Amino acid sequence: MQDDEDIQDISDSGSRLSGRLKRYAKVGSSVGGLAAQVVGNRVLGTGLNSAKHSIELKKALGGLKGPLMKAAQILATIPDALPKEYAEELRQLQSNAPSMGWLFVKRRMKTELGAGWQKKFQSFDQEATAAASLGQVHRAIDLDGQELACKLQYPDMISAVEADLKQLALLFGIYRRYDKAIDPSNILQELTDRLREELDYQREAQNMGLYGVMLANEKHVCVPSAVPELTTNRLITMNWLDGVPLLDFIKSHENNLEMCNQVAMNMFRAWYVPFYKYGVIHGDPHLGNYSIRENGDVNLLDFGCVRVFDASFVKGVIDLYFGLERDDEDLAVQAYESWGFKIQSREMLDTLNIWAHFLYGPLLQDRKRTIVDDYKGGAYGAEVANKVHQELRRLGGVKPPREFVLMDRAAVGLGSVFMHLKAEINWHQLFHDLISDFDYEELQKRQILALKQFNVPIPTH
Repeated sequence: MQDDEDIQDISDSGSRLSGRLKRYAKVGSSVGGLAAQVVGNRVLGTGLNSAKHSIELKKALGGLKGPLMKAAQILATIPDALPKEYAEELRQLQSNAPSMGWLFVKRRMKTELGAGWQKKFQSFDQEATAAASLGQVHRAIDLDGQELACKLQYPDMISAVEADLKQLALLFGIYRRYDKAIDPSNILQELTDRLREELDYQREAQNMGLYGVMLANEKHVCVPSAVPELTTNRLITMNWLDGVPLLDFIKSHENNLEMCNQVAMNMFRAWYVPFYKYGVIHGDPHLGNYSIRENGDVNLLDFGCVRVFDASFVKGVIDLYFGLERDDEDLAVQAYESWGFKIQSREMLDTLNIWAHFLYGPLLQDRKRTIVDDYKGGAYGAEVANKVHQELRRLGGVKPPREFVLMDRAAVGLGSVFMHLKAEINWHQLFHDLISDFDYEELQKRQILALKQFNVPIPTH
């Protein structure tokens, strides 16, 4: 005979299925609406009202907790991955979704840790401290009195990812039909692989251990440690790190430029020491993925969106920097082609260099400056991205390497953080401190040793 919880579970399952069908109907009709507009534009010569449709699409996505919303947030920060109107609307999506109720949480925890799961903790908060796109976090205390953060994945996320990725592919396909400037096929493949990886919390625990090693000598960056016996594929438990959201920190230190500069330098090193020393980058500088301590130290909290690069890609990043700094066109072309770009004309090189000069701009000037000194008006990078987009369209388009998805995401996302902080720093000096001892073969050796230690797959060129 079924007890009340079993009956409730069946009811919840039915509600989840019904809810998912409804959300796909909403998203599908919204995407379908754009498809109709595209056909009308191509066949009948009617105008494509992407501004109006982007608002409708945001409404369809706004109540979701799943990966389609997460993908939309990532895409909204990558110049030209989506039409401008889409990016402006989707950028406003919030990741703080409604959380699972306590009865639901108890069933999920029982599934992950077994029937006696509550005996593994001194206490476990019934209310979630944070709820995001793929899961929610509960505060707890273990049997030794250590404070913990338990991130529990929402149910049915595997099926949600696959269904959402199909919707995303449809959206990309429609976009490609009316705008040839950017071929998004590599972008879609990269998002697909990374989103699937984010569902595996055991993998995230490995990434967390890797970051603990890579940032071990960074005194102002804190990385939590996973608790293996309380971690599964859908639950990751780690020690709790005290801190406040970035915007709250800024509000309480708005007249303390020195402290804001310190936070900016800590964030810079938290993201780029792993990249230039190990070929690894955290691809999601979302405000919910880190917190700030009172002394300006940075806590990294989420390691689901991590990308490992072949050492040759890192070398290309440094080669392009020196190509721009020294006005060495051959070195710049070598860098682009090492990533897979096809430089078939001088105009294509000049166009790619426009975007490169924007991204590298703060690093090329040996002086204290804000991150956007040369771009006072408009959204961060919007005018530059629009100019590059128009030129690429005229030249026949380009297919960005898939590695650029998270590199651009990190660069633009961190740029936004530095703008919030109003930081004034010699970025050139920070960068040169990182690359002064760069050695291609040493990076390869260092990377392989670190990745093997945590069973993280080694990239192949």
